[in-house]
Amino acid sequence: MTQLLGEFDCKLDAKGRLMVPAALKKQLPNAENDGLIINRGFEKNLVIYPKKVWDAVVADLAKLNIYDQENRAFVRAFTRGATELSLDAAGRVLLPKSLVEYAGIGSDLVLACQLDRIEVWDKKAYEDIFDDVPANFASLAQKVMGDKKGVVDGE
Repeated sequence: MTQLLGEFDCKLDAKGRLMVPAALKKQLPNAENDGLIINRGFEKNLVIYPKKVWDAVVADLAKLNIYDQENRAFVRAFTRGATELSLDAAGRVLLPKSLVEYAGIGSDLVLACQLDRIEVWDKKAYEDIFDDVPANFASLAQKVMGDKKGVVDGE
């Protein structure tokens, strides 16, 4: 499984191109050959998937019963706007204008690695979501991860 790490402050140029940070590009050594897919996120953000990760997501979608109306609606909404990205010779990708508008992304944005994918946020919107971080993060961790077993904080 791909394990991506880091948050990167970036800028879109006037043509809507994003320079992929060198530290992130290093984590995606096959991106130039395999490709990347960008899509709408569940919040007002975008998500970049390495092609192999996207293929696994699509394989899961293909298992859904297409005769169920909710399944069709979900697949339609989830895949809406999905676009393949290509790195140019300068290490930039052109973000589709319709997706940038959907996510309300201005010139300043954040790339936030989330396990095997990269969330793309308008910088201000990304900062704002952390204003809503629960006061007691430990309680949230217990609620979400309480039934998991593992090492935490070096214990």
